[in-house]
Amino acid sequence: LTAFIRKHHESKKIVVLASGDPLFFGIGSYLAKALGPENVEIHPNVSALASAFARLKIPWHDTAFVSCHGRRGSSDLLRNLENKTKLAVFTDPEHDPAWVAGQAIESGHRHFKIWVLEQLGSPGEKVRSMTLEQASGMKFAEPNLVVMLQDDDLRPDSKALFGLPDNCFSHSQGLITKTEIRAISLARLQLFPGAVVWDLGAGSGAVAIEAGHLVGPGGKVYAVEKDSGRFEQLKSNCQRLQAANVEPLQADLPTGLEKLPEPDRIFVGGGGKRLSRILAAATADLGKDKIVVINTVLLASLNTVLEFFNNNSWRVDTIQVQVSRAVSLADDLRFEPVNPVWIIQATRK
Repeated sequence: LTAFIRKHHESKKIVVLASGDPLFFGIGSYLAKALGPENVEIHPNVSALASAFARLKIPWHDTAFVSCHGRRGSSDLLRNLENKTKLAVFTDPEHDPAWVAGQAIESGHRHFKIWVLEQLGSPGEKVRSMTLEQASGMKFAEPNLVVMLQDDDLRPDSKALFGLPDNCFSHSQGLITKTEIRAISLARLQLFPGAVVWDLGAGSGAVAIEAGHLVGPGGKVYAVEKDSGRFEQLKSNCQRLQAANVEPLQADLPTGLEKLPEPDRIFVGGGGKRLSRILAAATADLGKDKIVVINTVLLASLNTVLEFFNNNSWRVDTIQVQVSRAVSLADDLRFEPVNPVWIIQATRK
């Protein structure tokens, strides 16, 4: 396009027709930069966003704008879902409203309502409000625009000490200790006021934050996570849920454990191939009656844990938990299973 304009602009006037405001995620800024602002004259029209919010009849001066059009990844979307209460999202055929809704659900931001505005200004225009779950399973006419508003009625009570729903926490790709499993794991830890807790492989911090609630202001939880993305979610969740006694730490376990004060309780939610080394380092100096709880979905990890504690003369109690959750289907309910989890409780004799 710019090559064509440079070739013909001396003998002809070139008109580039763009929709809405060319300087709002439009071609205007590109042309001004490529050709020089002195060679470009811009006549803005009403932008898609102005039209969208006019249809919704709500102000938009406090709106965060995210463009997923022709871009990779969801980091901008997730960052704004975390920090903003009102979003407008530009879509494309790949990053459509169903994808946007799915990203919000997956990352734990179910407390948003969504509006999808299809083919604005055309005879086929549609403006629809729906839940994230509804939008995630639908098809929409192109082009379209998404507006998302936080709904406090959908946000769970984050003041609860125990049993917070999964959507209280920002998390990635379902990597969170689910509410029911978390409740049983915390019960197996046998927490008490003032306890010092290590959460190793803390992920988004769901276990650490609820443990912090249960040990109270006199207690302390050290939440250790390696992955940088999950560590940022961990810090954000601690701040948002006011978990003042939870200290997020980024470390590649078992490195860093030697700097922590002796724990009363240890929870291990990860570890992979390093699990034996992590357990050895974490339990080396633990005294009598200290408790370690490990969650795993892998048979190899279960065998690793049992072998380690049995060889070191700990008292071991193992359970498997299978939870099924009700989901709507054809005006009725079906029960959808969550992955079964082994929960191993080991107590120092």
